[in-house]
Amino acid sequence: MMRIAEALEAFRPLRGDALVVPGRGGRYWIEQTDNEKLDAPLGDPAMGGHAGFGLGLALARPERKTVLFDSEGDILMSLGMLATIAEQAPANFYHFLLDNECYATTGGQPVPNAKKIAYDKLALASGYRRAHAFEEIGDFARELPAILGRPGPVFVWLKVYPEVENEPIGRRRRWQTRSREQVMQDLRGGLGIAR
Repeated sequence: MMRIAEALEAFRPLRGDALVVPGRGGRYWIEQTDNEKLDAPLGDPAMGGHAGFGLGLALARPERKTVLFDSEGDILMSLGMLATIAEQAPANFYHFLLDNECYATTGGQPVPNAKKIAYDKLALASGYRRAHAFEEIGDFARELPAILGRPGPVFVWLKVYPEVENEPIGRRRRWQTRSREQVMQDLRGGLGIAR
């Protein structure tokens, strides 16, 4: 297994001008990013909402890579998004799943059937062009340049340690420093889109 921050750190130097939807990895990504104007840390739009937003960005901006760091809880809440992404087949879409086998943001409750689901196989069965699975950071870091160098949509399943947030939600230190409105305004500016 690997830490979420390690996985994001392996990706960071390969980012280029990709649009990044950090999803459940957002609290780590905001400390690692070098271009927040191309980041869309939306927090919790709704369980399962990150994949739809990432797909929309990929379709709207086909000239740029779109990278999503999703979670297995999100995937399970919106399993139909795998088929939708595969059907749309954006060549610029890179879907990374951070699988910690639990709902870490709500106290660490176990994800149903967590040890038996093969998310890479689900993605392939849904129609993704390619899918990979990694448990070790060294293997992931070594293969990542090749993964990003080929067209998507691609799905990358990463087994990560559970880093459970047990502090009540209302008392947690907010990792988001920008409102959703500010994120969208910055993203438009980073893409050169006039309002």
